[in-house]
Amino acid sequence: MEQYTVTGMTCAACSARVEKAVSKLPGVTSCSVSLLTNSMGVEGEVKAEDIITAVEEAGYGASLKGGEAEAKRTGASAGEEMLKDRETPVLKQRLYSSLGFLIVLMYISMGHMMWNWPVPGFLKGNHVAMGLLQLLLTVMIMVINQKFFISGFKSLWHKAPNMDTLVALGSGASFVYSTYALFAMTDAQMKGNMEGVMAYMHEFYFESAAMILTLITVGKMLEAKSKGRTTDALKSLMKLAPKTATVLQDGVEQEVSVDMVKKGDIFVVRPGENIPVDGVVLEGSSAVNEAALTGESIPVDKAAGDKVSAATVNQSGFIRCEATRVGEDTTLSQIIQMVSDAAATKAPIAKVADRVSGVFVPAVIAIAAITIVVWLLAGESIGFALARGISVLVISCPCALGLATPVAIMVGNGMGAKNGILFKTAVSLEEAGKMQIVALDKTGTITSGEPKVTDMIPAEGISEEELMRNAYALERKSEHPLARAILRKGEDMGLEPLEVSDFQALPGNGLTALLHGTALAGGNDKFISSRASIPARIREESERLAEEGKTPLFFSREGQLMGIIAVADVIKEDSPRAVKELQNMGIHVVMLTGDNERTARAIGAQAGVDEVIAGVLPEGKESVIRSLKEKGKVAMVGDGINDAPALTRADIGIAIGAGTDIAIDAADVVLMKSVLSDVPAAIRLSRATLRNIHENLFWAFFYNVVGIPLAAGLWYPIFGWKLNPMFGAAAMSLSSFCVVTNALRLNLSRIHDAGKDKKIKTKKTEEITMTKTLKIEGMMCGHCEARVKKCLEALPEVTEAAVSHETGTAVVTLEKAVDDDVLKKAVEDQDYKVLAVE
Repeated sequence: MEQYTVTGMTCAACSARVEKAVSKLPGVTSCSVSLLTNSMGVEGEVKAEDIITAVEEAGYGASLKGGEAEAKRTGASAGEEMLKDRETPVLKQRLYSSLGFLIVLMYISMGHMMWNWPVPGFLKGNHVAMGLLQLLLTVMIMVINQKFFISGFKSLWHKAPNMDTLVALGSGASFVYSTYALFAMTDAQMKGNMEGVMAYMHEFYFESAAMILTLITVGKMLEAKSKGRTTDALKSLMKLAPKTATVLQDGVEQEVSVDMVKKGDIFVVRPGENIPVDGVVLEGSSAVNEAALTGESIPVDKAAGDKVSAATVNQSGFIRCEATRVGEDTTLSQIIQMVSDAAATKAPIAKVADRVSGVFVPAVIAIAAITIVVWLLAGESIGFALARGISVLVISCPCALGLATPVAIMVGNGMGAKNGILFKTAVSLEEAGKMQIVALDKTGTITSGEPKVTDMIPAEGISEEELMRNAYALERKSEHPLARAILRKGEDMGLEPLEVSDFQALPGNGLTALLHGTALAGGNDKFISSRASIPARIREESERLAEEGKTPLFFSREGQLMGIIAVADVIKEDSPRAVKELQNMGIHVVMLTGDNERTARAIGAQAGVDEVIAGVLPEGKESVIRSLKEKGKVAMVGDGINDAPALTRADIGIAIGAGTDIAIDAADVVLMKSVLSDVPAAIRLSRATLRNIHENLFWAFFYNVVGIPLAAGLWYPIFGWKLNPMFGAAAMSLSSFCVVTNALRLNLSRIHDAGKDKKIKTKKTEEITMTKTLKIEGMMCGHCEARVKKCLEALPEVTEAAVSHETGTAVVTLEKAVDDDVLKKAVEDQDYKVLAVE
């Protein structure tokens, strides 16, 4: 996506006009314009010059996003310069100047005329001089606020009227009619017609013309100030980026600009300093505070070989690192780009407001014209009819409609970024809260992804320490993932590393070695059974551990069993709580795993998921998601390369723990922390944002639906209600301010608080959990698995079959009910025996 800065836009009608102009260009596949950030995102094969020309022909200005030159001059980053609030200071100056003249104008027109406040002698009784002074003061205010007239009439010329057109027409009509009344009054005075003079004096609307412009400027300033606050989260992220780095050049430390650091450079970071770029620790150890990226305040220990990220804070030790990602490739830069891109995209719900905004201003001008004509035909004076028409023009607010969605999206995105939850697009932020099913990959998502020692069961006469000491010595030379769990446990226990000889690893069986001439062996029960006798008690314990989803490792010494050490990929502490929170939201939670049925069900029971789909091969996850999508909207949560197809297939893909680069690219939402509770938090934030958008749209529509008839004088014949144009302008000013302020309330959201969760309407669980497990005898290899899978998936009722010859099971996912005998016959026709259907 190529991003542009667009100038000259003042309301939703402007952004709709720009979007329409660019979308017409050949080669443009999508275009979204943000009134909030005055930016435009364009996708497709088209030259930047053509896009800029199209915007200029529509009556606005455009340029490719940059800001580097100004950034260098001020010392700020290009991103900070881009988001700098330039509007508020200009509007503040305009407002103060306007108020100075308006106070004098209101004193003369209202204070003296209505309450007989004192005025200089030369004005007393001189009605023409009073009128001329009012005209001059009004002209001064109109010159100060000339932007409304330039933008308004320019857009009218391009047949795309906007909010400025309404203000310019309303204020301009008041001024023109008042000027006519002044000349008519002068003529009456010259003819000595004092009755005519007094009549025309009451037709002056100079103060209305000036007040409209001033009040709209007040509203614009409040709106600009509030809009600036919606990008605070993005600005604070940009400010985190360090400006300098201490690089080692020929062994000498040199402080250089962070822009000059190249991939492969060696840099050092002292305690209290920010890490300048992404890298890997070469030497030293420290505790690093990663709150800036993950929202997690507890420091993370780093040692040689560990990765570090730009903008995180080195808290304790001195570390020497090698730069791996610099410039726009750092994690921080990617987060900023992600949040910025999301702000440049449009949520589906915004399209409703856009369609209304496209016809809103022309419709309002038509209503104002009809209002004036109707009141004149009804016999009212020109002044009365004009006042009603002007009120219609100045009370109508397309800005509130245009800002309703983007301000909420920007604040929601910023809120997510502060908590380590990144939504790539406005669509993903809107859709995440609508999910009905959440599919969780087991390894690295529900579990930690790193095996740990969970149980030690020594044989008679053997202590736990003795069992672990021998296992630790034996496993030190093993490269098996389960060995690392035993090594970590040994280190935690402070065991002395003992050297073994004649080490042998027998793939799929176990290990053997000599320790001081004593034969040691470790492995599964089948391997150890050939070397030592396993008592019934130990065998029962191993079966119990296996039922719990753990892997029992047996160890023997000189033909005598020493005991069992159980290793498992344990579930994360917060996983059961996160699953429960999702269920309380009315979401059906499914666990996907390649494990066998027994292990999968044990982990699933600990996590508390609604459904377990076991035996799913990496390439099979995508087809499982496809079948789940037939039952409702699906979010897939994963962290690895093999999860990428499933993340893409799901309605919303969520990459957890920052995951792999491929998983991040495939996902719609990225969770910086490896914490499952961020999944319900992301859904909670999405729902809060969508609720806020609905509130904003309701207010914007309600305001216009109530305000326009009141301004037109619809209730005047019945209740005698009529609206002064000045109050109409005040209401218009406040409408946009209210919408932006309401969006800022999202900053108060407690996205990790499950206390106010509400269930959404979903399909019945029975419809979603239609799975059956077949116990099959006779499968010996992968070829057998493929035959059984093919015959089952040939049945029209079966959407997916997960088959394992190791466990002798086939788990079938059904889209509608099927008789057990049909499943049984399909398998037995392939010469396998079905023992049971569960």
